[in-house]
Amino acid sequence: MKTALITGVNGMDGSHLADFLLGKGYKVWGLERRTSHRNRINTAHLENHDRFQFIDGDLTDQNSLYRALQKSDPDEVYNLAAQSFVGVSWDIPESTGDVNALGTLRMLEAIREYNPAIKFYQACTSEMYGKMVENPANESTPFYPRSPYGVAKLYAYWITKNYRESYDMFACSGILFNHESERRGIEFVTRKISDAVARISLGMADGISLGNLDSKRDWGYAPDYVEGMWLMLQQDNPDDFVLATGETHSIRDFLDLAFDAIGISEWEHYVTQDPRFYRPAEVDVLRGDYSKAKQVLGWQPKVNLKEMVSRMVKNDLERLSS
Repeated sequence: MKTALITGVNGMDGSHLADFLLGKGYKVWGLERRTSHRNRINTAHLENHDRFQFIDGDLTDQNSLYRALQKSDPDEVYNLAAQSFVGVSWDIPESTGDVNALGTLRMLEAIREYNPAIKFYQACTSEMYGKMVENPANESTPFYPRSPYGVAKLYAYWITKNYRESYDMFACSGILFNHESERRGIEFVTRKISDAVARISLGMADGISLGNLDSKRDWGYAPDYVEGMWLMLQQDNPDDFVLATGETHSIRDFLDLAFDAIGISEWEHYVTQDPRFYRPAEVDVLRGDYSKAKQVLGWQPKVNLKEMVSRMVKNDLERLSS
């Protein structure tokens, strides 16, 4: 039986990955910070699973990571933990760098010291492309991050590549374009929209305030993407891969689909734009080319944007109605 250690297991991607790996017969250890309040909304269904176990650890404390490796003795480590809010990274840039950049270094160094044969997956992001110099972006496209978050993730990408080449470690980075699911945190614009639309439908809200409605993103469905993460670590040789849909849609398009799910076609009077939600440096468009992942991994997205948005709104309607 293979064993995996997932950092950020309580997040959207971490919880979906845990479900996926358990379905593959893995023993799964979920790393979480020791805090007075542990947010296990996405993993509550796993607490009594006989092949799943929580373990304490913190990306800002390398000793805790080493102890977690000793206790779990994993075959694979998936580093998904992060300060994951792009906008917030402008307010806490130092903390963002400490977790997203140096946290990756600490985990790589802990693996190198404990057992360099462990396979390592690093969660990277399309935000590293930022002000895109090539559209769509692939693994060879130059990076141009436009936020402290993007810069920190770019450090994580390069330190992963350096450990792979310097220490012959099986270390991969997945450059994932935007992906969502019913488990996305309410702080993110996509879930903010699905939640607000559900509340409007139920008479619990009158509208929603958003920032830039013209930003365009390449949105996929998170459960599809965690399969891609796993596939990267099943190859004979480590490499980096873009996971994306190859399609781009605006926030307006997302609103069209969300309101359509509750039978509303004219949504403009429900939505106001608030300058507070604009970023200091906007990323106008992101679109990825996943042809390498399709050719090498046999991976491609399965759930399209319309179906994903419909699932998110339906989930929020059910949650708010219960």
